[in-house]
Amino acid sequence: MTRSEAPQTIKVSKEKSIWTGYQIVLTVIIVLISLTCLLPFVNVAANSLSSKSAILAGKVTFWPVDLELNAYKAIFADPAMVRSLLYTVVITVVYTAFSMVMTILLAYPLTKKRLAGRRFFNTLALFTMYFSGGTIPIYLNIKQLGFLDTPWALILPGMLSTYNMIILKSFFSALPGELEEAAIIDGANDFLVLLKIYLPLSMASLATLTLFYAVGKWNSFQDALYYIQTKAYQPLQLKLYHIIKGSQAVDIAQMEGGTSTLATEISESIQPATIIFATLPILVVYPFVQRYFVKGVTIGAVKG
Repeated sequence: MTRSEAPQTIKVSKEKSIWTGYQIVLTVIIVLISLTCLLPFVNVAANSLSSKSAILAGKVTFWPVDLELNAYKAIFADPAMVRSLLYTVVITVVYTAFSMVMTILLAYPLTKKRLAGRRFFNTLALFTMYFSGGTIPIYLNIKQLGFLDTPWALILPGMLSTYNMIILKSFFSALPGELEEAAIIDGANDFLVLLKIYLPLSMASLATLTLFYAVGKWNSFQDALYYIQTKAYQPLQLKLYHIIKGSQAVDIAQMEGGTSTLATEISESIQPATIIFATLPILVVYPFVQRYFVKGVTIGAVKG
């Protein structure tokens, strides 16, 4: 190695060491943020598996104390709770499917400059994003349409998110226009272009919006609180809301259909156990959608 090459080597090594320092700092920050999100969930899970005396004594942190499964046994032994879980899954799937269809059918035409009144429809959609009729008019509208106290009250209102539509519209607009032109030359109409080109190239965006819709509906309970009275139509999150809201063991026993003795034994662990019971299904779905977040969507779509 000559003398002229030595300083250059030292400079490169110094840059690598500085970049490694940045990576360490970023890694520490990401770990801290992840722990901030994860540790409360771990604490709830530990409380759901701990005894009442350990919870009241404040001994439970991130590991169960006096391990017991009475709370989970009470939940799975309650037919109403299991039925509510299955009902919520159906509502979430139907709502998400309808919402994605509506989002696609609105976002795709708004990307076409040849659409008559395109700016008007775009402005009309944006207007609903900033202004709403309010809770009482929406309630009266649902009542007049006959959706009150029916599953449709949980599906049709709020089925289209303007924010999600804008995300999908921006993604459609970024796709190469040459693909659509080639398809039109081959005789494809707008429906085939959407079905054969836009949707296959938009799997990452579609998967993300699907997760947004599904998580939003799974976690919602206010619409059911306003519109649903029949217990058979109450989703799982509304039951969880009632359980957390109830402070007396007798009230918990009445809602869960158990005895007052059982409610007294698990009154402190039934709430975290119900939270885990209501959260795990959506967490199980996430790993199957995550792979689309980092997938290169348009790689290989246009060559040359």
